Amino acid sequence: MPELYSEILLDHYHLPRNKGELPGETLSVEGANPLCGDEITLHLKFEGDVLLNVTFTGKGCAISLASSSMLTEILMGKTITEIQEWIERFKEFIREGKAPDGVDLGDLAALAGIAKLPVRVKCATLPWSTMKEAISRYKGT
Repeated sequence: MPELYSEILLDHYHLPRNKGELPGETLSVEGANPLCGDEITLHLKFEGDVLLNVTFTGKGCAISLASSSMLTEILMGKTITEIQEWIERFKEFIREGKAPDGVDLGDLAALAGIAKLPVRVKCATLPWSTMKEAISRYKGT
């Protein structure tokens, strides 16, 4: 458990990056984990295929909020294709508990212990699943 709540995870929980509303957003998408009570909303601003800005609002456990904070830092400025690749990398990482070969996960590496706690996987993946839904809505698919 101590490695799960590492300093990086707690830093993102206590001092979340990009938390708040986003004036002029292109769309917002809500995600919830009813088992845990986590509720987040991603606020996104796109220009064409590029995610210019992303913020989040909501409430939840340290894992879901830290994961949301990390997501905003990693995905901001990426293209839709790059975002889709990151979503798949993150899912693989959470399932396996180790970074995909040749991928620098940055602060996401602090979530490595989640793979050992299956009940917490939904907490960590909530913002990423919500982002996947946001991309789908944005693309109209």
